This record gives sequence, C-alpha cells and structure tokens, in this order.
Amino acid sequence: MPLSADPSANPASLTSFSSGSFTYDKLVRATENFSEANLLGEGGFGYVHKGVLSGGKEIAVKQLKIGSDQGEREFRAELETISLVHHKHLVTLLGYCITGSARFLIYEFVPNKTLEFHLHGDGQPVMDWATRLRIAIGSAKGLAYLHEDCSPTIIHRDIKAANILLDFKFEAKVSDFGLAKFFSDTNSHITHISTRVVGTFGYLAPEYASSGKLTEKSDVYSYGMMLLELITGRTPISRTASMMNEALVDWARPLLTRAIKTGDLGLIIDPRLQSNYDSDQMVRMMECAAACIRQSGWLRPRMSQFFPGSS
Repeated sequence: MPLSADPSANPASLTSFSSGSFTYDKLVRATENFSEANLLGEGGFGYVHKGVLSGGKEIAVKQLKIGSDQGEREFRAELETISLVHHKHLVTLLGYCITGSARFLIYEFVPNKTLEFHLHGDGQPVMDWATRLRIAIGSAKGLAYLHEDCSPTIIHRDIKAANILLDFKFEAKVSDFGLAKFFSDTNSHITHISTRVVGTFGYLAPEYASSGKLTEKSDVYSYGMMLLELITGRTPISRTASMMNEALVDWARPLLTRAIKTGDLGLIIDPRLQSNYDSDQMVRMMECAAACIRQSGWLRPRMSQFFPGSS
C-alpha cells in the first residue's frame, strides 16, 4: 500500500502509531533484562536484543543511543518511515517504546543474521550462487517499493550487506531506516535534496559523498556495490594486506567491462564459487552492477528495471 502520510507532520503524532507501543516492563521481561546472552548486535546506533513475548512470539528490540539531537532524529525518522511501509522484503516494525530519555523500536525477529555475516564472516560456508541471486532479487524488490510505490519516495541512505537481514530460506529483508529521507518530486524543478552526508564508507554514491546531493539513485549505487560483493566475494574496502584500503569499485569497474565484453567471467567472480553458477545469470548480475555504479546518477537505472512486473 503506498504511503499517504505527510512526512512533515508533528513527530508527536507518532504516539498514535497503529501497532501500539510496548511498555518498558514488557521489553525487560522479553529480553531477560536486556541480557548479554540475548544481545544480537551493537553499533553506532545502539544495541539490538532478541526477545520473546509471553505468547512465544520472537522479537528484535533496537535500543537507540539517545542523548543528542541526532539520536532523537534517527529514532523519529526510522519510526516515521518503517511504520508506514509494508512489503515482504522490508523488515516489519511491531511497535515502539519511549520511556524517559530511552528510545526502543520493536521489530519482527529475522533469525538468520545478515548478508554481511554469511558472505564475509570468518568460518562461514561458501554462499552458493542460487542464494546470492535470491538475495539480490529480494533486496531489489524491497528498494523498488520504497522508491517507486511509496509517495513520497523513501530514500534509505544506508544500503549495505550489514543491513540486509535473512530468514532461514535466505529471503532478504531490508532493515535499518534510521537515516531514511522522504523525497517528493511533485515539483518538476526539484531534482534532489541536499543533506548532510551519512551512510557507510565504501557504499556512498560519488555525487552524494562529494556534495550531499541526494536522490534515489544514491541508493541504486549502494545496491550496485552490494551486487559487486555478491559477485566477487570481496568487501567494499579491501581488508587484505596486499590490497589494504583499495576500493572494490575501482578494482571491479574495468574488470566488469572486460568480463561482460569477452565472456571471461573468471576475471572477477568469487573464486570460492569455482564454476558453480549459471553463466547467463552471472552476466546479467554483472550488467546490473555495472549500470548501478555509473559515475553519473542520471545514467543509473531505476530499481524496478531489474525485475519488471515483480513485487
């Protein structure tokens, strides 16, 4: 269902969020007092704990680090955005909790960690080609919904492997809307919004990183970087001693062009895949990646162009 809410509405209206709020006591019981055993992850945003409600439903409780205007803005942005969107490839928000200065967002529990964990984690089995393709398609569908089926458009601003959650069937769910922005293009004279540069180094579109000019094509670039990870098995910024701090995009661009032109796909493919992939599908993903990471945002495709007619 498309968005219809006014993004400039008073944040106080969020207290009427239809899924209702969770009490702090309920969260304490569900997470066993936010025990370390239930800690799923932590970062600059705060902490995520697994919880189990009294009826047995599993949840993920995101506790945001508050104490600055920035933290409060990100809480409001995430709550405003994700409470209005509904898609099988976007994580589902169940509710929220505001108690004193503490801010919590309660999500469905997605049990199989992240794309980053499975693709780059130490000791993880090699992710097979069919799984990589499924994740690429699911992520694209979720992003296409945000960009093209929501009004106003939602720009995620932090698409990366760590923000793609996976279920046990390795279906992708886009998560973490703390940096999301609404963008209404009803005025034909407005082509972008200017904002402070946020996101993750290695995934940022060049025009956004250099000037703060933001459009949905900034997300398309970040998605292209994620496709490069799926194709090559490398991280956006190399962690190997021989290529320390080399950007994946600089290494991959010329090799993508050569591989697509000559058919020598082994130039760039994750060696762990060996020959266990569909060549036609691989070329198609390479073509998508090459289009997404074009220097000019205007030349990048829309997300729906990858998988037309799907939802």
